Amino acid sequence: MPSLERVPALVATGFLAIPVAEALVRLPADVLSRIQAAPIDAALADTAAFSEAYGYPLEGGANCIVVVGKRGEDLTYAACIVLASTRLDVNRTVKQLLGARKASFAPTDDAVAMTGMEHGGITPIGLPSSWPVYVDARVAEVPEVVIGAGVRGAKLFLPGAVLAGLPHVEVVDGLATSTVD
Repeated sequence: MPSLERVPALVATGFLAIPVAEALVRLPADVLSRIQAAPIDAALADTAAFSEAYGYPLEGGANCIVVVGKRGEDLTYAACIVLASTRLDVNRTVKQLLGARKASFAPTDDAVAMTGMEHGGITPIGLPSSWPVYVDARVAEVPEVVIGAGVRGAKLFLPGAVLAGLPHVEVVDGLATSTVD
């Protein structure tokens, strides 16, 4: 089993995506002190593969999903954070939150171009400031969450309550509706 060499996120900025590193240094010191980062094998970036390879509990994995809502010609992008063991409710909850007629997962190329992050590593820290970030209420309750670091070759570790308290975050009951089988 490969090991995780976790370090304070501030000293890890060299292996994080640039928007993530830039956003981290703007966080208050008391928040930043609770965030760690670790380089990982990029081939193991997907949540299930990461959990199995590094022995990290799947219940602590969170996914950042970029969605787009459409009303007429208007597009609204947002990020949704849900536990890996749940499913995002795009067709009901996300659509309602965005005030959209239709909501869907954003095309990968759009999400990558707009965030400056890699597919499979997108994280809520460092997203465009105009985007809302919705966090499922269950994420806020997890003692430690692992999430992407903007690149596939690293992960961030932080308490769910810290993630839920980040700028532009709204905690939403029912953002994720069911457990993944």
